[in-house]
Amino acid sequence: MASSSASTAAPAAPNSLSLPPSQFARLQPHAYLLAHLSPPSSSNQPSIRANGRAPSQFRVTSANAGSLTHTNGSAVVRLGDTTAVCGVRAEILHTDDIASWSVSQSTNANKRRRIGESEKETEAKDEEDRAHIEDLNLLVPNISLSTGCAPGFIPSAPPSALAQSLSHQILSLLHTSRLVQAEDLRIWYQPPNLGPEEAQQHNDEEQMDLDAGANEEETKPAEIKAFWVLYIDIMLISLAGNPFDAAWASVLAALRDTKLPKAWWDVDNESILCSDDVKESQKLSLRGLPISSSFCVFEADAAAGWRAVVIPDAEEQKVQDSKHGSQQQKWILADPDGYEEGLVQERVYLVVDKEEGKTVIVKMEKLGGWTVDSEDLRQLVDISAQRWDEMKRILDQC
Repeated sequence: MASSSASTAAPAAPNSLSLPPSQFARLQPHAYLLAHLSPPSSSNQPSIRANGRAPSQFRVTSANAGSLTHTNGSAVVRLGDTTAVCGVRAEILHTDDIASWSVSQSTNANKRRRIGESEKETEAKDEEDRAHIEDLNLLVPNISLSTGCAPGFIPSAPPSALAQSLSHQILSLLHTSRLVQAEDLRIWYQPPNLGPEEAQQHNDEEQMDLDAGANEEETKPAEIKAFWVLYIDIMLISLAGNPFDAAWASVLAALRDTKLPKAWWDVDNESILCSDDVKESQKLSLRGLPISSSFCVFEADAAAGWRAVVIPDAEEQKVQDSKHGSQQQKWILADPDGYEEGLVQERVYLVVDKEEGKTVIVKMEKLGGWTVDSEDLRQLVDISAQRWDEMKRILDQC
């Protein structure tokens, strides 16, 4: 009896101070991420995020074009657990339905008559292209988050502030990058020249008009009869952080997949006709390949952002700290997920392109905070250039 009781050991009491990682992440999210990014110096481990990525590492990205039917172009882009679906629909806008079309055409004609130098003619043409794209609203992006993509977005709900902000960002980038050329969206009509045989078929009054205009140019100028309007619809079917990069990548892939049917002005019916032959359709000739890269700044001091708002001389305090060598510890995280976005206040958006091997900054935005300096921005441009090479390879394969 004594031996049996001695062999039966009592179970060890659980440590009441230990918490599973999942509960620690929910109760103390800032401390949980900080513990990953700043491991003990004795461990000799590099900084790693809670999701297992390095600070400058992007999530696994995939793209698939031509996924939707009944669209002129479509694509599905997955950035980690964030997935965006984009479809491009092309509709015809007749110039007769544009109230200010006759006035704008006469103004542009007068400008072209006054300009004689080729360089100024090019500038006038670029300005006309910009006016057609922006003033006539030929590009209409719309993003929808009311798909149950995240717990905070209820299906069939009205557009949220985030959805409207993302739609405005995409439209602004489409205009800034001048990605779509206005010439691809114009539907032209070349009036025929009336020869001698055709002139005899007109009455005397028309014949007098022809005689009066005999000294004019034989070839009549081409006329723009209509435009293609591209409705760019983006739906986020899952949202786990960084929605802008995923949405913009889906727009790029869908526009690269877009084909517009051959269209012409039919004089007899006085309307625009389109060809049913798919072989006659043409792709858009896009300008470059602007790629967006998003970053966020995580600070070791959780109250740094609040202190910058409360203390009037926060900027002076930052300069003094840098002089004394007490620099605030920070990490710039590429492609933040939803968990990381809830812990940061300062964000950086970079859109870059490459021309003849040189990196070109198309757009740059920095929101909230003052920790990112010029040296950090140079490093982010280099990281964005590497991201451009990766995204180009992905988009070329889709």
